[in-house]
Amino acid sequence: MEETPRKEQQALRLAEAIQGGDEEGAQQCAVWLAERHVPVTVQVKEEAYPKRDIRLWVGVEDALMSTVPIYLKVQPCMTLASLKDMVFLLYGFPPSVQQWVIGQRLPRDHETLHYHGIQRDGDAAYLYLRSARAAKLSKESFQRDHERRQLKELGIKEETLLARGTAETAAPAPREPLDTLEERSALVAPRPALPPQVSWECPSCTYLNKPTRPGCEMCCADRPQDYHVPEAYQPDEEELVRLQKEEESMRQYQQVEEQQKQKNFQQFLQLDGQSLVPSEEALECPICFVALQPGEGVTLRECLHSFCRDCLRGTILNCQEPEVCCPYMDENYSCLEQLLEREIKALLSDDEYQRFLDLGVSVAEIRSHSSYHCKTADCRGWCEFEDDVNEFPCPVCGKVNCLLCQAIHENMNCKEYQDDLRIRAQNDQAAQQTTETLLSLVQKGDAMFCPSCRIIIQKKDGCDWIRCTVCHTEICWVTKGPRWGPGGSGDTSGGCRCKLNRGALCHPNCQNCH
Repeated sequence: MEETPRKEQQALRLAEAIQGGDEEGAQQCAVWLAERHVPVTVQVKEEAYPKRDIRLWVGVEDALMSTVPIYLKVQPCMTLASLKDMVFLLYGFPPSVQQWVIGQRLPRDHETLHYHGIQRDGDAAYLYLRSARAAKLSKESFQRDHERRQLKELGIKEETLLARGTAETAAPAPREPLDTLEERSALVAPRPALPPQVSWECPSCTYLNKPTRPGCEMCCADRPQDYHVPEAYQPDEEELVRLQKEEESMRQYQQVEEQQKQKNFQQFLQLDGQSLVPSEEALECPICFVALQPGEGVTLRECLHSFCRDCLRGTILNCQEPEVCCPYMDENYSCLEQLLEREIKALLSDDEYQRFLDLGVSVAEIRSHSSYHCKTADCRGWCEFEDDVNEFPCPVCGKVNCLLCQAIHENMNCKEYQDDLRIRAQNDQAAQQTTETLLSLVQKGDAMFCPSCRIIIQKKDGCDWIRCTVCHTEICWVTKGPRWGPGGSGDTSGGCRCKLNRGALCHPNCQNCH
């Protein structure tokens, strides 16, 4: 303890020797202090720095927003601690949440801006704002730090922004002696209680935010969902300015969004008028691996897969189905979407497209169970018939086909045609083949002789209650006999008697002839 005054004396001599340029004296003091392991702080005084203000460009960002530029008026002699205090007083960010980066370095609080190269207007620094939770900032510590800095602004404490972090502290300003108890108590008297604040507390960092803020001003956390702005609350001027800016920003956003919608709609109309949608980006055809420039490929409307024109055209020509699927395929996926008709037509020539249509018609006719092809030689007409239709007027050749006789017999009914067919079958090979075809249908059960007029009739579809087209006799198809007896409709004495004996069917294969 006795050496402490001497240590202070040597430290002051060291400072004076350095300031006066006395190298020998400074060396002696430094050696003496070093031998005794005396902790000493050496700090350059403000007088050593240029006396001018500069504009510092600061890029501010946090985990939720991109860089926002601001400008600060600073002096090169300021320490980082003083800079943190300035940002706290101007913008309300506590020093503990501030992380500065200057010249790709993380400066320490006692280091000056001049030391890190901040010497001219426009020099840059970056400020990253940590969350209150990451900085371990509590509500109490924030309030205590805030009050300390407010007292500092009022001059109650001797520290100033530029002096914070320096080795030498200015001497306290002289004060008048306090003679009375009232004067002393007035200095230390507690501050008057403030009215309770109408605010919401951030659930993440406990920061008190103004009621109208949708998120925490400190850590950007969302406002609690159960919080409602009091009805009688009147925003202050600062809040009104912020609300106006938010409203203007929302209006501009909606305007830009509407413009983008209109642009997309116009682009959609333009593409909808085109048969093929050109690819917007450069790509490699997944079939032939040819590199395609923007606009050279074709993007399919249904699945958005892109190919070169030649590969799509080859896919269509080699397809044996009337519906062409997208050719995209990899190890895990095979596209099942189909090419649209207008895409197919645009990729093929006129002759190729006509052959594609003919193939589709042919496949559809073959796969239909109720199709009938016109009996006129080389005619391409065909139809799909229904149970109550017995004639097919071909729209291609104009001939009327009899669906019951499977032939064209103009100016004759079915009985006359079949009688004439039997007569001509003796000398006409074609008539003989037609007669044999009809008889084979009778043998297979696909046709039958009418029990009244003996013409050959067929049942195309529907129930087993049919009617002869010539004599109009009602017939039970499964029993091959008349539906009713001699008395006509309703006479069950000579008919098939379906469902008369306790609901029993007339035949095990009966499909409703009652």
